[in-house]
Amino acid sequence: MDPWSWICELPESQDFSESDTHAVFQLGGDLTRSIQLRVERDSNADLESLSLTFKVVAEGFSHLKSSTIWISNTCTLSSEKPFLPLVLQLLQELISHSPTTGESTCTKSETLEIKPGPVNWVMDSHSPESFSSVFNLILVTRLFWLCVLDAPTEVGSFFFQHLLGPHVKSLTCQHAPVLRTFLVSLGVDAELCIVRAVSYVISKWMISKEVGLGNLGLKQITSPLPHQSLGFAYATEAHGLWTLKGYFPILSMNLTTNNSSSQNHNNKIIKFPLVEPKEAVLRYALSHQHAEVIVQFEYSVMFHENYIRVNAHVDNVRIHVSKLGFHKGRGTENQIADCYSDEKYFPSRVQVWMGPEIGSSHVSGLSLGRSTKNEEREIEVLRVLKGNFGKGKVAPRVKARARISTRRKIKDWRIEQESEGNVAVFDAVLYDRESGQEVMTVKPNQEGLKNVFTKSGGMVFGRDEYGDGVGWRVGREMEGSVLKWRMGGKIWLTYWANKLCTSFYETRCVEWCDEVDLPLVPTS
Repeated sequence: MDPWSWICELPESQDFSESDTHAVFQLGGDLTRSIQLRVERDSNADLESLSLTFKVVAEGFSHLKSSTIWISNTCTLSSEKPFLPLVLQLLQELISHSPTTGESTCTKSETLEIKPGPVNWVMDSHSPESFSSVFNLILVTRLFWLCVLDAPTEVGSFFFQHLLGPHVKSLTCQHAPVLRTFLVSLGVDAELCIVRAVSYVISKWMISKEVGLGNLGLKQITSPLPHQSLGFAYATEAHGLWTLKGYFPILSMNLTTNNSSSQNHNNKIIKFPLVEPKEAVLRYALSHQHAEVIVQFEYSVMFHENYIRVNAHVDNVRIHVSKLGFHKGRGTENQIADCYSDEKYFPSRVQVWMGPEIGSSHVSGLSLGRSTKNEEREIEVLRVLKGNFGKGKVAPRVKARARISTRRKIKDWRIEQESEGNVAVFDAVLYDRESGQEVMTVKPNQEGLKNVFTKSGGMVFGRDEYGDGVGWRVGREMEGSVLKWRMGGKIWLTYWANKLCTSFYETRCVEWCDEVDLPLVPTS
């Protein structure tokens, strides 16, 4: 599906210029029904001032009052960027329809206005074929609100099966660098609105797949392989920081541990098993959550007489699990969220890493900055002596025995620093206080998780925890070149019942990586 290239070719299309009606791009369809993108022109205007109007048309649906379900603002071909207003309109409407997290008071999608400058810059600096991935994401997400929330049910089912299903992987930036550039250019506020909207769409599609609502365009969903989860993941460099971001819907993450016997040996995400209604609604509510992970590495490059040293340390790691929904009057998720507002996934293990590209022979001498922690143990020994009270054989004897008790001091989170080749690995694992085992591998014990997370259920690691730096030595002959530096993350999210009485629990995991440029250029 490449509607953007089709749009860009319209001014040079002979068939369109000679037609008195319209041009049509088929977005999805079968023998009797279809969803189309149409463009109509003002037949009374000359070619220099030709005005175009785009429409989304749903054909063949009996319960629609009108086949036209969306109309764009006017685009003028004589302008320098004739189709920029179309992109801005779709993007602004997408953001205004973005779900809320129920907790955020800072990012207001209703009042966020997209500035044309960054969008225009991305369009100018990329070819139509490259920008198509951005336009597909915007269009498919905007169509979701039109077809699923604002149209009859038959239109929504058709959208899932014939449009979203075959093109669901367009809702990711893992294989499209232009999407990364686009999100960075818009700023973090617009980025959050976009990724939350896309995560909501993916979650709805995966829920429909799991409950078996027809053939939705792909084979039965299996757990995604590393670096292939549906979501957004990328790395950037700016102002002495490497930033690694990951946004993933809960259902797109690998299922690693749960209490369901219906999970097969291939670790597939299968249809919802037969469970009691309360647990089924709980799982439905949990399926609308998604993970937001931000990792920042602070780095520096120092030039010595015989080598170049690259230093880095984890500046901070921020993990937040958002519950995506709407205000009252916008779907049923708001009512469900009220009943299950305290039920949420939480991070139970975090692993981040960084290092030179694979096969790099000019980087060596990885230096770590933290030793393996020797846990402090406190041992208490109590001895009681035996003795007799009174005189004579008839005096009672007091019996006593020695008692030895051991107490162990541990933290909820254990943070370690490791290495794998030239890669530095930082690992943080949440442990259960009572059993001393990793939370992600044991059955729930709510008493051991009090005061471990932020009020919203997230987790923040600052440089006081991860602050010990690492370093690499690079040959001086590499001065003036640009190296590729890799970084990645792997997180585990666990659900334990909070206030709800249920035996359901599970842990999910997602892994991703990316690379940035590291210039080895001396500065003043």
